Amino acid sequence: MKIVITGANSAVGQAILRCGSGQSGSGALVAAVRSKRAADEISPLLGEGSSVAQISYGDPGSLDAAFQEAGAVIHLAGILFERPDSTYAQANVDSAQGIVEAAKRCGVQKLVLISATGADETSSNGYYRTKGQAEALVRASGLRYTILRAPLLLGPETEGSAALARNASGRKVKLIGGGRHFQQPLYVDDLARAALAATQPSVAPNRTLDLVGPVSLPERELVERAARLLGHEVRVSSIPKGLLALGLRIRRRVTGPGFSVAVLEVITADTRLDPQPAAGELGIRLTGIDEMIQNSLGQERKP
Repeated sequence: MKIVITGANSAVGQAILRCGSGQSGSGALVAAVRSKRAADEISPLLGEGSSVAQISYGDPGSLDAAFQEAGAVIHLAGILFERPDSTYAQANVDSAQGIVEAAKRCGVQKLVLISATGADETSSNGYYRTKGQAEALVRASGLRYTILRAPLLLGPETEGSAALARNASGRKVKLIGGGRHFQQPLYVDDLARAALAATQPSVAPNRTLDLVGPVSLPERELVERAARLLGHEVRVSSIPKGLLALGLRIRRRVTGPGFSVAVLEVITADTRLDPQPAAGELGIRLTGIDEMIQNSLGQERKP
């Protein structure tokens, strides 16, 4: 089966290409990206029979060309940080709208949407709201779908791993609110395997699943574990969340999009969910938290 991956140059997209190229029966993968630079970057990850397609979410012709004879589409595109040239509505909603319409025109059998824990089209938070709106478009499409809501991701090329390495590298670190909010990180390769499994029409049809990691723990504990793995202890102090939010509101008026209160709310949201229902339904084994941290820091796993 031909599977198209939109946003294939993202950390999740690269993980899907890695996992798919070594997974028998996964079919031919089409890595859909928006630039030649992105296409060149991911070409070494392509397995036999796989290819790259350059698309634009505002160009139906480019989407139709990529989706021809595709059995499934995995849609990854979206942003957490707005930019002057890319708003939440454009990146999270408009791209999903273009994908849904192209999938319908091309007779795609299954659409897999990677969303976010907390997505809600009624939310006052712009990120959560637009993620929820994208989900609503998929549910109303008439296509068979699976929506996978993901939390903080750890693993190769993820922003979560980069932040964890930065925070754990020194003897002291300042975390928002002292790092007391609960995170439930998911290994990026687990999400990749889940997305590939969900492309099968019979797997989790018309389901919205919270796919989270096996352990929920405070951010400060996650950083402390990582620091110990690097051979030292780290002392955590606090950045007051309220004061930071005030500063971000002022900054937005002066400099425009970027790190915003919406982002602050997302990265400090508590995630405490049962990991077993989604993992069981998708047939995947979740990577343990210590292995996740080790792989994120580039450490060899100890026996």
